[in-house]
Amino acid sequence: MNKWSHALITGVLVLLTPLTQAAPKALDRVIAVVNDGVVLQSDMTAMRRTVTLNAANSDRELPPQDVLEEQMRERLIIEELQLQEAKRLGIQIDDSQLQQAIENIAKEQSVSVQALREKMAEQGVAWAQYREQVRRELTISEARNAQVRRRISILPQEVETLANQLNEQKMQKVKYKLSHIQLKLDDDASKAERESVKQQAHRLVDTLRHDGNIAELAMEYSKGPKALDGGDWGWLRLEEMPTIFADQITNQGKGAIIGPFRSGVGFHILKIDDVQGLETVAVTEVKARHILIKPSIVLSDKGAEQELNQLTNQIRRGEQSFADLAKQYSDDPGSAVNGGDLGWSTTDAYVPAFKAKVDALPEGQVSEPFKTVHGWHIVEVTDRREVDKTDAAVKNRAYRMLFNRKFNEEAQAWLQELRAGAYVEVITDDS
Repeated sequence: MNKWSHALITGVLVLLTPLTQAAPKALDRVIAVVNDGVVLQSDMTAMRRTVTLNAANSDRELPPQDVLEEQMRERLIIEELQLQEAKRLGIQIDDSQLQQAIENIAKEQSVSVQALREKMAEQGVAWAQYREQVRRELTISEARNAQVRRRISILPQEVETLANQLNEQKMQKVKYKLSHIQLKLDDDASKAERESVKQQAHRLVDTLRHDGNIAELAMEYSKGPKALDGGDWGWLRLEEMPTIFADQITNQGKGAIIGPFRSGVGFHILKIDDVQGLETVAVTEVKARHILIKPSIVLSDKGAEQELNQLTNQIRRGEQSFADLAKQYSDDPGSAVNGGDLGWSTTDAYVPAFKAKVDALPEGQVSEPFKTVHGWHIVEVTDRREVDKTDAAVKNRAYRMLFNRKFNEEAQAWLQELRAGAYVEVITDDS
């Protein structure tokens, strides 16, 4: 559920559209036939009431009545078509997903679920009606996502190009304090001489990575212009430093060792002594393993939980290893072959229930059985580490920007195609 957009969350609060499942009214009638579904007059009445209320609260003028009627009717037709598509795809939002969505809406509004419930009551909206409207919006969103995502293609070159542009914008105000070692290599040097200088450069890098003093090493080995200054180039922006330096710097932070890299005059080593104005992103990655048991026709929820309890007891008593039991019993084929190992990942990659369990679990401890949308699990966190993800964060941002642009374009195209291919008959009073 963490993939819902902000627009969906707020949209549910701003425009509470009616429910075709609401209790029938005596004077209700069909105003549009949409394939094998209908739009009712009660739908229009409820939408008109909500639109009018929202306009009053926002101090907006409503369009002329005939224009408003057409806009509302068309919106209801489009929603009905998306609900029909969701039904065709077998999309259903269960109560646990619905509850998670409502909690997210309340969090987005900085209120409790109870306060949200009271707010709906003040607006004359029954809580049961509100819940079903949220379910309706989620169902529509899932159908739209399923159909639109498959239409989107993002090439790696597009991501790289946009990420570079974002980096350039971000790096304009960044300043680096650099130290430099240059190992000279003559143009006519033999292959053996080139290899010897290269090996020396690698040894110096190893020394620096083990807390070697770059100023001392530069004064002893460097043939660069700042050798007598301990290799110190001072504070420089990218556009102020030599091109061969700037080409090597992306999102590295303070303390980074860069190189050795080659130029026409020999081998170079850079150390970033300090940085000003650079935003870095550090994340915690978790290495975890799990065993998944999926309930089925022959295995109930309770049976799956009991089976995992038995496996947990075997692990804790030392009778079987976690890896061996995962290979034998786990219903997750991707991880089972690796002893349940999920590899290194941030917990944001997991579904909410799994993420919550992993975040709270101490290293080396096997959890009690717990349930997610995938089935029943036990999980063990084997390690945690801090990782610099600045470069990955920029590329992720670039990907999201490209995806959002293309999603909006493709979503509109999909809705137009859905509408064009549908049988829609508007029923007027004269019909």
